[in-house]
Amino acid sequence: MKLVLLSGGSGKRLWPLSNDARSKQFLRVLKDEKGKEESMVQRVWRQLHKENLHQHSVIATSLAQVDMIKNQLGYEVPIVIEPQRRDTFPAIALAVVYLISVQNCDPNEVVCMLPVDPYVEDEFFNKVKEMEQVIESSDAELALMGVTPTYPSEKFGYIIPSHHQSSDFLEVDYFKEKPQKDQAEKLINKGALWNCGIFAFKLKHILDLLESMGLPTTYEELLSQYSNIPKTSFDYEVVERNKNIVVLPYKGIWKDLGTWNTLTDEMTSSITGKGIISEESENSHIINELDIPITLLGLNNVVVAASPDGILVTDKEKSAKLKQYLGGYEGRPMYEERLWGWYRVLEHTKYEEGNEVLTKRIGINSGANLSYQVHFKRSEVWTVIKGEGIFVLNNKFTHIRSGDVINIPLASKHSLKAITEMEIIEVQTGSELIEEDIHRFTKDWEEIMESCDVLI
Repeated sequence: MKLVLLSGGSGKRLWPLSNDARSKQFLRVLKDEKGKEESMVQRVWRQLHKENLHQHSVIATSLAQVDMIKNQLGYEVPIVIEPQRRDTFPAIALAVVYLISVQNCDPNEVVCMLPVDPYVEDEFFNKVKEMEQVIESSDAELALMGVTPTYPSEKFGYIIPSHHQSSDFLEVDYFKEKPQKDQAEKLINKGALWNCGIFAFKLKHILDLLESMGLPTTYEELLSQYSNIPKTSFDYEVVERNKNIVVLPYKGIWKDLGTWNTLTDEMTSSITGKGIISEESENSHIINELDIPITLLGLNNVVVAASPDGILVTDKEKSAKLKQYLGGYEGRPMYEERLWGWYRVLEHTKYEEGNEVLTKRIGINSGANLSYQVHFKRSEVWTVIKGEGIFVLNNKFTHIRSGDVINIPLASKHSLKAITEMEIIEVQTGSELIEEDIHRFTKDWEEIMESCDVLI
């Protein structure tokens, strides 16, 4: 059986730490078994390693999240990249065709789809292994995993089983999406299960569907026609139209850490970053990514979260409503993790005359390098504040170290490789400071050095 982990999300529900470039699954706010900070995606990948499932797993994601995934999980993790965001059905279809065309899987092989960020015990993934047998032993085209509810939640969808059942799985009667509390109680009394977004099927099931739509079933062709795939959810395109579905119940711990209220329940420390909480404050948390301290006095059941993107102060129970208030905050992400390291925006100013100034603090991992690139709308000044590396400017390279100041004029090709871990302060000045003004020649350091002929 193959596993496909679906990594998406726009990063609204855990604002201001999450944003369009850093969804909730990448926030390093949990702790591993050794007390080291880890993200949700790192936790899940670690659990897959324990059960020897990582070797059979791929991650389906958008281009915007590729650097973040590789930064947190390593360069070798297999990734299926959507050329554009088009909902879960196109993403799953592309992953299925990838498994057959690129990994040479048999169309009769079972594949299991699951979110990249569930908060579960290790035992959960033993249950996932059973999904293959459920498909093989039943006549169903689709198998779901359903979690036994612990309370009548209004946040989750429900799977209502029929009375026909075997010893291992149940036949599905119908679904109910996010019912009111009193209706949820009635559904639970009928044996309803939470829909945790995990489903399995044979690869050929999606191949047949693509063929019926007149879409290609080879990876390169489907990639080139990706915009022609209906922009719909897998639930709408497949689950709701399928009458032959079974569900495998799971009675263990499963949580969706999608709000500050649920996430802080699993955090081992009440303070992350610089902060003080008074002794009389109960069940309150500070999550601070800024360099200034936060002090919280005499407030109970409160979350204070601060990042370069903004500051949130919320009652925990009200934090689920956050997304509806963020429509007016459509600025650029102020913090991102990249394949080579990270950057944080310190200041961004637009002047009436039309020019802009953007100041960043950039960290480059030891041995990593920036792409060989050029900008046509801005110049840059770098001040090295930590470490040493090799700097390339217009095919000429030199060694740089802490204290050096480097001018990069408009339309100059440039790159940098860190010999040790580096940090630089970058000041951009230009008419339009946008990511689209990065024109890359190559990311390969050997190719960059081959083009250099002069030591300056």
